[in-house]
Amino acid sequence: MTEAAIATAGLRKEYGGNVALQGLDLTVPGGEVFGFLGPNGAGKTTAVKMLVGLARPTEGSGWLLGRPLGDREARRRVGFLPELFRFHDWLTAQEVLDLHGELHGLSRAERQARIPEVLEEVGLAGHARERVGTFSKGMQQRLGLAQALINRPELVILDEPTSALDPIGRRDVRELIQRLKAHGVTVFLNSHLLSEIELVCDRVAIVDRGRVVQQGGLDELLTVRHELDIRANGLTDAVLARLPERWAIREREPGRVVLEIPRPEDAPEVTRFLVAQGIDVLELRQRRANLEDVFLQWIQGGDGARLDVHPADAAGSLV
Repeated sequence: MTEAAIATAGLRKEYGGNVALQGLDLTVPGGEVFGFLGPNGAGKTTAVKMLVGLARPTEGSGWLLGRPLGDREARRRVGFLPELFRFHDWLTAQEVLDLHGELHGLSRAERQARIPEVLEEVGLAGHARERVGTFSKGMQQRLGLAQALINRPELVILDEPTSALDPIGRRDVRELIQRLKAHGVTVFLNSHLLSEIELVCDRVAIVDRGRVVQQGGLDELLTVRHELDIRANGLTDAVLARLPERWAIREREPGRVVLEIPRPEDAPEVTRFLVAQGIDVLELRQRRANLEDVFLQWIQGGDGARLDVHPADAAGSLV
């Protein structure tokens, strides 16, 4: 398990007879950005709690940075930002980070050197001596990211890290995640913003009813379905009825049809077929499935509008 930053095998959690997570098998390669997706009640929050040591599994096994779940030394090498967190309003940003650095076992000299660095990283340079109670939600979110990075972690677990940020802030977080990856840091990312996941993740896992229903590289998952969006004159029922079975009709309206095709290379064949039927092709665009398409494909009965809301478990430090 040493090559994986996170690995679980048959991880199960019950609360008073209610199964919150069942048989979770998950592998997060080291040095990658990994997205963790699922509808409300899928077990994402429970899984994160067990990963960071806030809950113990009922059954199964798990490893964090090559060590069993709950291992204290492994947790010292992890940074964690919960979705909902609160810092003491009367503390300054510097004092918050000093406290969390001390909890991680950093010496005073290490903390004094690291705090300005991490404030610069998250865009809060110049705000070290300001009280948290005066911060906007976006600034508090940035401070939360700073405390997750104070110990120079090998693995960072971020739960909705852009929830309080404006578009500029979301862009800054994406760039920060890419810098972490460039330095070999593994990032485990929960977010209901599928577009954000699609922009930064190398691979994702989709969880439903406590199990991983799909897991793989983002490029691989997004080539599950290829579509052609065709606008043309003469798309009659008779013409469409003669389409080969391997070209499935996904959408249709007057003068327009969307076909699902097995491979992108089939597009010229579709064009030749339509022209041979006397169809005047006006426009043909290839579309690939986006992450929302893949998500909805694998979540039975899901409408994609509701993803997990995670309770405030801790301010962030794991030691």
